[in-house]
This record gives sequence, structure tokens and C-alpha cells, in this order.
Amino acid sequence: MHAAAVQRLAGIVCALLLVLTGPAAAWAESFRVQVRGNGVEMSEVPMVVQLKSPLSAGVYIAQPNTQASHEPMVAQVYADEGKSYLAMILGAAAGNNTTTYRFKPASPSERTNSGVALQRDGANIKVIVDGQLFTEYLSDSATKPYYSPVIGPNGAAIPRHYPMKKTAGEDEDHNHQRSLWFTHGAVNGYDFWGSDPLNKPNPKSGSIKETAKKTLVDGPVLGLIRTTDDWLGPDGKRVCEDERVVRIYDTKTARVLDFDVTVKAPDGPVTFGDTKEGMFGLRLASSMDVMVKKKKGNGKITNAEGITDTDTWGKASPWVDYVGPVEGQTVGVAILNHPDSFRYPTTWHVREYGLFAANPFGWHDFGLKTPGEYTVPKGESIGFRYRVIFHKGDTASANVPGAFKGYAQPPVVDVELE
Repeated sequence: MHAAAVQRLAGIVCALLLVLTGPAAAWAESFRVQVRGNGVEMSEVPMVVQLKSPLSAGVYIAQPNTQASHEPMVAQVYADEGKSYLAMILGAAAGNNTTTYRFKPASPSERTNSGVALQRDGANIKVIVDGQLFTEYLSDSATKPYYSPVIGPNGAAIPRHYPMKKTAGEDEDHNHQRSLWFTHGAVNGYDFWGSDPLNKPNPKSGSIKETAKKTLVDGPVLGLIRTTDDWLGPDGKRVCEDERVVRIYDTKTARVLDFDVTVKAPDGPVTFGDTKEGMFGLRLASSMDVMVKKKKGNGKITNAEGITDTDTWGKASPWVDYVGPVEGQTVGVAILNHPDSFRYPTTWHVREYGLFAANPFGWHDFGLKTPGEYTVPKGESIGFRYRVIFHKGDTASANVPGAFKGYAQPPVVDVELE
């Protein structure tokens, strides 16, 4: 090979390496994180911070710069959609305290097998937390993607098993209410909520089909699933599309799942109709029902304003907690609505028989005088953000108000690369 050709080849290799890795001097090997509390006592606060400067993806470990705690903290740096993020779980965010951590790359001996793992199973994904199944993302077995089962901190599934399988004592109704899902009952006149393979055919039924798994990340702090979906009318034509980002954290006292979705209107205006049948929902175990055949059951519903049980239906509130017994233990599911979410605080389609859904569009059904329908203009989008906490005990013992504060107004995190 001629010298000129060798020189050109070397230049190409160097250019490729630069594209893949970036300039060596730009990547930090360690960094400092300063955390300033938000005035609320909290136990565990999942945090995800977008980094302004490059940082090598991987696992980092730190000791807090304080005599009050000697427990090391683990951080996870990962890439998503061309951006770099730092994820960590604050073990204690007390009052207005300020704590500084210095992170360094974790050595092999400092790494553990704990964390969140994503296991592909064909088109589906099993989410394993600390070696145990938490949930499974199912994208190819119904008219919409959903998560089932969802295992709570007591080791038992909190959402209902039916219709995926029959379990003694469970209500067998509303086949379309599959564990944990996101959809709506009136989108450009089509019903995506009531559509299900087990229901009678309906000429107005739509379906939601995954189009891509764009990002899959797992690690010691979180697992992330980013997907895109098409909402299809009965004629197979696209009505709208969405992009979903689901994060599952390796928290210890509860299971925490963040669900962010952006609905886009690429082909024309998209109208979300005023109907109670929506939108981000769960169907809980029948043992958690508040009313059973018009008699008081064992469940209890509480919202942020202190309104309880059936009176919470249709009310706007930043969060709602649904508590009841599952396999002999008291557990709860709290859905928190982020202030950045469309029409925060959302109204709630929460029922005494275990249906638990956030729905910002069903205003007529909820008794409001203002119509709830909304049209997304062509080329624009709207976003929805929720945190779901599967916890032990009742609303007070789980400190749901404090958890909401940590979600809506988290501690301030400053990252300084070294």
C-alpha cells in the first residue's frame, strides 16, 4: 500500500474514533453532585438529571461529604436519544439540607447484581428488579400495549390478573381493562379504550400498535423503555402516534414507575373526545374494591384534598391513592400527576370496583360545565406525565404527600464534572 493511502486510511480511522468517542479531554472520569433539599422530609427520591457536558456511560459510586451518613450512593449514567443522563436514588432528602457527593467509576468489586434488568422475550420485555420479576411489557397480545403482572413490594400482583388469566375471587368484567395501560375512548370518533380481542367487534374500535423500541437501558438505578406507537382506526389508517418513556427504579421501600407519553398529530388534527373512558389506568385486584355489590368493601381511595372513596370520582387532584388488602397485607397504588402534564391537575376516572384512571378529558361525564374535548392541531403534540408508586401500608404510612413533593418539586441537583 502506498504511503499516501496509508495516511488516508489512518485519517479515516481517527475520524471514526472521534465520532464514536469524542475528544478524550471532553469525557470526565469523576464528578461532584450537590443536592439541595426541597423542605420536605422524604425517604427515597428517584432522580434523573440531563447532563450538560459529556460523561462516560456506566456505574459510579460515591460517599456523601458528611458525617451523618456513611452509606455509599450508586449513580448510573446512560444515553437516550443522543443525550446523556445521570440517574440516582436519594436515600434521604431532608428539609433544606445540602449534601455533596463525589462520584468515581465503580470498580468490579463495588458493583453488585442488584438493580433493574430488562429481558427480551420476543416482542415483549420482562422487567426484573433485584432478581425478582416486577412486571412485563406486553406489546403483541391485545389491541394496545400494557404491563402485566405488576408485582408490589409485598411480592404479590396488585393489578387484577383477569382477563390475562382467571383467578379465584376476581371480578371478570371489562375485558379491556388489562392491568396497566394508556389509551382513550374517543379519538377522532374511534374507541381505543373499549377495544379488546375478547370484546364484541365494534366498527368504531381502534388499536394501538408499537412501531419501535427506540431505547432500552438497564442498570443498578433504573431500567428505561422508550417506544413509539401508531393509533390505528378500524380501516388501518393512522389517527395519531405516541412516544412513551417508562422508567422503573430500584427503590427499596416501594416500587416506583414513571410513565411519560407524548401524543403527536402528524397527519392531521386529532380530537380527544369528552368521555369518561380514559386514559392512563390500572385495574386493581378485586380484594381492594371499595364497594362490593353496594356494600362497603375493604378498599379506600384518598386524593390530595382529603376527599375519599366514591366522592373522588371526577374530581381534579394532583394525586390519588388507592389502598386495600392483597393476599392478607395492606398495600396501595398512588398515581401522581406531574405539574408539566397536560391539564394538570388531572380529573380522575376512579371507581369503587378497582378501576383507577387519570383522565383529563371526561369533563361532561364528571359533571363539569365546560366541555372537556381537546383538538391537537396537525404537527403539534401534547404530553402526559405520571408516577406510579406501589407501596406497603396506607396513604399516611407511605407518605404519599411527601412522595408527590419529591416528584413535582424535587431537590435541586447540580452536577460539576472534574
